[in-house]
Amino acid sequence: MIPDSAPLPGYQTLGGGAIPEGADEFAYTLFRRKPSPIPVLIAVPHAGRSYPSGLLRQMRDPAGAGLKLEDRYVDLLARVVARETGAGLLVAHAPRAMIDLNRAPEEMDWDMLADSDGPDARDGLRTARRARGGLGLVPRRLPGQGEIWKRRLTRVELDARLSGVHAPYHAALAGELKTLKARWGAALLIDLHSMPPLGPKRGAQASADFVVGDRFGSSCDGALCAAAFDHFAAAGRRAAHNRPYAGGYVLDRHAAPARGLHGLQVEICRAVYLDERLNEPGPGFDPVADLLVGLVRRLASEFPALGSMRQAAE
Repeated sequence: MIPDSAPLPGYQTLGGGAIPEGADEFAYTLFRRKPSPIPVLIAVPHAGRSYPSGLLRQMRDPAGAGLKLEDRYVDLLARVVARETGAGLLVAHAPRAMIDLNRAPEEMDWDMLADSDGPDARDGLRTARRARGGLGLVPRRLPGQGEIWKRRLTRVELDARLSGVHAPYHAALAGELKTLKARWGAALLIDLHSMPPLGPKRGAQASADFVVGDRFGSSCDGALCAAAFDHFAAAGRRAAHNRPYAGGYVLDRHAAPARGLHGLQVEICRAVYLDERLNEPGPGFDPVADLLVGLVRRLASEFPALGSMRQAAE
């Protein structure tokens, strides 16, 4: 299996951040071409597979919980797309079990902290629904498995994850989008994820293979979103819009269409590119990779039209 930090031909390879207790492992790798051939950056925040031994010892079921939390090998799909299209690529290596890069720092279940200062110190900090449900900044529990951790987290450990992983990842993402916008006048972020099957794959009520999220129209120009659905429809693939995944903190923080920064979250059903156990790449991997290559090319081709529309509006 290709390491998630292996170089891509023709790309600069820039590592950054640091995984706490990770033996000097980078928290992420940014792959970029100079100059960029298209105004697209693909980000993969949930496929990280670098588990420090100390983290594994704290987990009740490292193999089971890690597999459920990971966007399993979606980074390998992203590498193919980048190689074939020239899109930039930002891959997180820190696992989602350690810290969820699609959550705000405030989206924490504060009861997970062993040395919490109590509720008075948390005034003004929101505990989002996802955190209360077990999938906050640091995941706490999983359906069918219960609690993930053997003990509560310390504030020092949380701060190390925020400063070593979360902050530098988002700084790199923002910086690369700024670079793309400076060259092209606008930029598109594709936040790439995978999802468990949403239901049966056959019949009149067959579940979607892809979910495109645009924060209910707020993170991306409608023409780009429409082009994505047209691409999936032309390929005979089922795609849903914002349900059940509309996008999260990554789009909230980095997408700003009025400033030329567009963002789409794309969820891929694991059953369409992994094997029957949803564990390793399966026979659908290459067709899905080809489909995503076409999607990125189609979306990149829409940018000149967006510029023309903006000039007409002005």
